[in-house]
Amino acid sequence: MTLIERQPQAIAKQAELQAFYARFIAYLDAKESTVETYSKAMRPFFSYMADNGITRPTRETILAYRDSLKARLKPSTVQTYIITLRLFFAWAAQEGLYPNIAEHIKGAKLDRQHKKDALTSSQAKAILTGINRDTLQGKRDFAIMALMTSCGLRCIEVARAKIEDLRIAGDSAALYIQGKGRDEKTEYVKLAEPVEAAIRDYLKARGKAEGKEALFTSTSNNNAGQALSTRSISGIVKEAMRAAGLDSERLTAHSLRHTAATLNLLPGGSLQETQQQLRQTNIGPPRINANNLERAPKNSEARIAAA
Repeated sequence: MTLIERQPQAIAKQAELQAFYARFIAYLDAKESTVETYSKAMRPFFSYMADNGITRPTRETILAYRDSLKARLKPSTVQTYIITLRLFFAWAAQEGLYPNIAEHIKGAKLDRQHKKDALTSSQAKAILTGINRDTLQGKRDFAIMALMTSCGLRCIEVARAKIEDLRIAGDSAALYIQGKGRDEKTEYVKLAEPVEAAIRDYLKARGKAEGKEALFTSTSNNNAGQALSTRSISGIVKEAMRAAGLDSERLTAHSLRHTAATLNLLPGGSLQETQQQLRQTNIGPPRINANNLERAPKNSEARIAAA
């Protein structure tokens, strides 16, 4: 009996299970967040095998498992789970542990259209003006909303931001960020004057802080001063939307990214400039500095803030 076949029985053998995961994770050679996603995606398969008394999975097992996922999960989640299984069994075959029974099995068909709506300029303004800026929390939430709406930042980029990342690019204030898939903060977004003012107003109210501290921190009693998590940032955005009467499943923190793109394109911003602003272009390391210089004279963020 191979190690994979013993997995449903290995629940009581935590050391063996942990060693198994460690070997697979080492094979992945991925970022911590990716490893966490893959690890989470693996567990339901072993549970499925245990629930159905399967000790020797076959290709038919994978197909049936995929159908069970489709019946209760959204397509993007099904896709992640099946991709993980393909990686898992490719590794198992490579290690001589088990045949690659998941090879060429497809996940779920994804809708390539945006699943989140953008805000109109009036909706974005309503959200921002609806935030009470008399408190430290209100100043923070306003600064986060202004930053994400004008610069199209992802929640992870906001969570990673440090005070020392506030710098200068050309003749403008800028926030250097660690973009998706990046290991360093080699990219930046320019801060339109109202956005910089909002951030400075928050930091002034927050009081003395070191440059290496998180740009945005918690104000709760239990976590005061700690960096905000992506979940907290997403919740702040969602709550601000609800307070403005905008409560929809299609409106989330990621909607602010679509909003930034829309508000830049509508007044005349080019597609290329918008892609650069949202950091969607695949620019290799040798061209990073050239790209930053090219971005410096452009005014996407100011155009969005004005809108």
